Amino acid sequence: MNRLKALGTGVAAALLAAAGLGTAAALGTGEASAAPTASALSSSWYAAAPYLMPLDNNPPDATAIMDASGLKAFQLAFILAPSGGGCSPTWGGTNPVSSDTSVAATVSAIRAKGGDVSVSIGGYGGTKLGQACSDAASTAAAYQQVVDKYQLKAIDFDLEEPEYENTAAVANELGAAKILQQNNPGIYLSVTTPGTSAGTGWFGTQMLDEAKSIGFTPNNFSIMPFDGGFDNGAASQTAALTAFNSLLQSTFGWSAATAYAHEGFSGMNGRSDTGEYFTQADFQTVLDYATSHGMGRFTFWSLNRDRQCSPPDNNGSTSGSCSSVAQNSWDFAKYSVKFAGATPPTGTPTDTPTTTTPPAGGSCADVAAWSASAVYTGGDEVSYGGHKWLAQWWTTNEQPGTTGEWGVWKDEGSC
Repeated sequence: MNRLKALGTGVAAALLAAAGLGTAAALGTGEASAAPTASALSSSWYAAAPYLMPLDNNPPDATAIMDASGLKAFQLAFILAPSGGGCSPTWGGTNPVSSDTSVAATVSAIRAKGGDVSVSIGGYGGTKLGQACSDAASTAAAYQQVVDKYQLKAIDFDLEEPEYENTAAVANELGAAKILQQNNPGIYLSVTTPGTSAGTGWFGTQMLDEAKSIGFTPNNFSIMPFDGGFDNGAASQTAALTAFNSLLQSTFGWSAATAYAHEGFSGMNGRSDTGEYFTQADFQTVLDYATSHGMGRFTFWSLNRDRQCSPPDNNGSTSGSCSSVAQNSWDFAKYSVKFAGATPPTGTPTDTPTTTTPPAGGSCADVAAWSASAVYTGGDEVSYGGHKWLAQWWTTNEQPGTTGEWGVWKDEGSC
């Protein structure tokens, strides 16, 4: 379940800066200060927050997603131990939380529009704090730094490989989660783990047993029903959710309704790493299942992928920055909005793009012609339709003169 977290953070930082989200100036200070405190959203929003990598996989503008989809909450990923060793929190193993300004700026922008964030720890790959720290208390202390830095009201424990198979590391993570729950009253805690046709596998079952043994009950236990065994789309996913519900009942002695209230779905939009495909229709089916059964969480990996590739099928491959299925941008985010109990906006530029034909002009020999397959970042210039166009932030496959997608191209006039 590597989910393609491969883009270098240096490139990503440049993209964030181009979007106006990645500098200390965006915070209004040169210091590595925390994002401002926001009023807590309802738990339904934290339960509906899709994953967003703010420093990798061509991060989109979170506030533009909010405008286009109605989304209010984001699950920022991922907090890891330092790649060089130690028990302190970093973004992706390389960017210390203590000196961060880029992610804090993104959080500030989201909160300024009435939204909020949760932060996810772990994910697939890398060294997790549960592996690096000596015990649950020191693991919790590292995570408390993240909570304090960003004034968090929610946090997600994404327990995957290679930590997932390490009994001591998982015990540190769950023990830390229990300490955070005790020390931060009202914080929303979710635990996310791989899914199988049986609900979850042997290691997932052991994780549930560990939670029970230490008396820890998060707001939600979510499974990720993708990356092997889910070729039948929503039908195989809902079957896995039913099986997981039975597992929660047998482990904790809950009724079916109580188990569903503590159960969540964490899907993958579009093409998975193993070549499964999950379309908008699949998401609707799972959403209907989740709401009709009173499930507690509905999220997906990821908003970075919630836009169409060029070509739409991405030549039969999986991308970390687009879905490999035909879609409008932020189609999948709207299912999270519905789960949270809100109505997505209609008639947004993303849904109904209009095209303005550029006026005729002369040649633009001093700049390259626009290409649908190229990737552009803020400051890049192209020629199209006899005009020069300036990219204001990251974009690909967006024709100059198109007024949708937030007007990325600025017309600099004929040439």
